[in-house]
Amino acid sequence: TSSGSSPREIDWSEYRHPMFRAVLFDLGGVVFDSPFETLAQYEAERALAPGSLNAVIAGSGPDGAWGRNERGEVTRRDFLVALQRELDAAGLDADAADLMTRIRSDLRPRPRMIRAIGRIRRAGLRTAAVTNNWRDDDGATSGDRLADHFDVVIESAVVGINKPNPRIYTLALTALEVEPEEAVFLDDIGRNLKSAAALGMATIKVVSVDRALADLSDLLGIPLD
Repeated sequence: TSSGSSPREIDWSEYRHPMFRAVLFDLGGVVFDSPFETLAQYEAERALAPGSLNAVIAGSGPDGAWGRNERGEVTRRDFLVALQRELDAAGLDADAADLMTRIRSDLRPRPRMIRAIGRIRRAGLRTAAVTNNWRDDDGATSGDRLADHFDVVIESAVVGINKPNPRIYTLALTALEVEPEEAVFLDDIGRNLKSAAALGMATIKVVSVDRALADLSDLLGIPLD
C-alpha cells in the first residue's frame, strides 16, 4: 500500500467512527471497472459517436429495455430484442448481444477497492453492495461474484427496484440496521447519489479510485490505501 503498512499492524479499534457505521458501494464503476469504459471502446471500434450508446440506454428511460432489464421484468432474450430495436431506431451500428457480452466480461474487480472494503469491515463498520444489474442466462448476477466481501448485497434485478429509486437504499439500510445519517454511499452516477443524499446519507462520487479512496479515508478516518 502507499503507506507501507500491513493491515495486521493496525489496531483497527482506534479507527471506529463516532458517527458512521456502514459504507454502501455501487459495483460497476466503483468496485468493478466502469461499463462506461466498455461503451466508449465499443463506440471507437464501431466508429460511433462518443456517448451515443449511453444516450440510447439513458434516453430510453425507466420503461426502456435497460431499465426493465435492471428490474428483472424481462427475459434475457426479450431484453436483447428490445435493446437491439432501440439501437437500430437510433441508427447505431451495434449488436446488442455482443455489447452485453463485452460489458459482462469487462466487469473486473478493482483490487484496491476490494482491499479497502476488507479494511472497512475490520474497523467494525458494515458494508453493502447496492447495484443496478441484471441476471445472465444462467441466472447469475454480478453481485454473486463479490457476495463474500459484503455484509449485505442489494441488486436491482433481485429486488425489482433500481437506482435512483430511494427505496433500494432503504432496503440496504434496513438490512444493515443503520440510519441514513450513519451511512456513506459511493457511486459513479450523480443522479444515484442525489437520491441517496436526500435520505440523509453522506455521498462520494467515484471519478477515480485514487480520489474516491482518499475521500472515503478522510471521511471515516481509516487508512484505506
